[in-house]
Amino acid sequence: MLEAVLAVVIGLAAGGLAGLFGIGGGIVMIPAMIFLLGFTQKKAQGTSLAAMLLPIGLPALMNYWRENTVDLRVAALIVAGFLVGSFFSSRVALSLPEDALRRAFAILLVVVALQLWFKR
Repeated sequence: MLEAVLAVVIGLAAGGLAGLFGIGGGIVMIPAMIFLLGFTQKKAQGTSLAAMLLPIGLPALMNYWRENTVDLRVAALIVAGFLVGSFFSSRVALSLPEDALRRAFAILLVVVALQLWFKR
């Protein structure tokens, strides 16, 4: 029961931040599943991908669409790249040791945070 409540809370947080900042999967759901649900890095990544398969961003997309802040052509190109990139990179991720994958993910989050912090 607690796991179900935590999963809903993670979804609410990810959804709220997705609507606010355009983020959710990697930055919110994966760390939350690791720390709150005790998932491994690989299980958290796989679960995050499964959750994102559904049209979870549709409500937020509708709001951005109304404000004319969506470029569907670029989005479609990103989707094409995502399909190819996610297939091959998931194979690499599953072949890596758990600790190496978790540390690489942490480095990615720090690099992104520093770039955002110091960007002018």
